[in-house]
Amino acid sequence: MALKRSLVPQSVYRRQLAARLKELRDTTGLTLTEVATQLEVHQGSLSRIENGERGTTPVLVRALLDLYGVKDEDRRADVLDLVRADKEQQKPWWRKYSTVLAPTRYDGYLALEAGATHLASYQPMLVPGLLQTEDYARAVISQMRKDLSPPQVESLVKVRMERQSNRLGGEAPARLWAILDEAVLRRTVGSVEVMRHQMQKLVGASEQPNVTVQLLPFSLGAHPGLYGPFVILTFPDPTPNLVWLESSKNSVYLESLEDVDNYTETFDQLRANALEPSETRARVAQFSKELRS
Repeated sequence: MALKRSLVPQSVYRRQLAARLKELRDTTGLTLTEVATQLEVHQGSLSRIENGERGTTPVLVRALLDLYGVKDEDRRADVLDLVRADKEQQKPWWRKYSTVLAPTRYDGYLALEAGATHLASYQPMLVPGLLQTEDYARAVISQMRKDLSPPQVESLVKVRMERQSNRLGGEAPARLWAILDEAVLRRTVGSVEVMRHQMQKLVGASEQPNVTVQLLPFSLGAHPGLYGPFVILTFPDPTPNLVWLESSKNSVYLESLEDVDNYTETFDQLRANALEPSETRARVAQFSKELRS
């Protein structure tokens, strides 16, 4: 399957704004060239705005709305509210860590995750970041990011811990459904002590009302998840869902309906073949006991 690789939008509101402006332009039948000419704006800038790659200003959006013939005050206000909301989300808690986040576009993922209501995560190799202990996260980051200094590693550990607090706690926690391959539990990351505490955290997290954890046992054999890890993010209407694929240098998101449907089907297959949440909890607890011996 060919992947549609896109630049990471900086906020969920920017995705909504981009889609709304493109829809309004399409309704008028105007091309980007025609709009750029009439408003005396660079066509490339308009294109990036419609792709969600950059933000814009209320002044430009009002000019666009005028050109597109949008006179209804409520419709105009809705679009302008998205501009303001996008600007507000450009002051995130993770901005102070931008130096270590930017190389892998992880800051883009955080912006998307911050607006998601549901997260469907499949991990064949590691415990998902939202469920990691501090020591486990430190071991993973320090070994996978050899380019980072100890202070930079600590910065990313702090980011991971704040993510957990912001997305799985608070007044409006996200709903996390995590599916792990048994290899995640069998691989010793850090030390036996680190793994024992990590198992305990997995058990405790799986008892939270907004967290579900399932395990794919080795006995299942080959399965569709062997292609690699992914996260499906669900947003409030009308923002469409997307899939996030993380890599060391070029993490991307997929937003086409076909791609999202394919990954959703894969996740559903994995969920159907995984151990039930209660059985998963018991299996993880058993692994933890085995680590004591």
